[in-house]
Amino acid sequence: MVHPIFSVLITKPELVMEHVAGYASLMREEASSVGKEVAKRAVAWAATLFCLLVFLILAGVAAMLGAMHAEFHWALVVVPGITLALAVGAFMVARKPLPEKAFAELKQQLDADAQALRAISARS
Repeated sequence: MVHPIFSVLITKPELVMEHVAGYASLMREEASSVGKEVAKRAVAWAATLFCLLVFLILAGVAAMLGAMHAEFHWALVVVPGITLALAVGAFMVARKPLPEKAFAELKQQLDADAQALRAISARS
């Protein structure tokens, strides 16, 4: 006797193609959401490194200006401090973990299909 899945494949291939297209659509949708998160983190890491570089440059300039002039001016601390604060903020965004639920819907659909196939096999 032929397994029921093979009879559906032979008699109604359009149903199988619709099912496969649904899987492809679901995978594309979930991959794009994870891809956006990875891109966001990459931009945050780049911003962190850029802000740290600017901080180091501004802190060096502030140190040289402070050494040349005997008086202290608040701008010598605030201007590099702003870029340091931006670097810390970007670092916090970059360190967020990726969502653990990535591809969870696709996994649920695969499990549901596997259970349906097992049920069909058990009846045959």
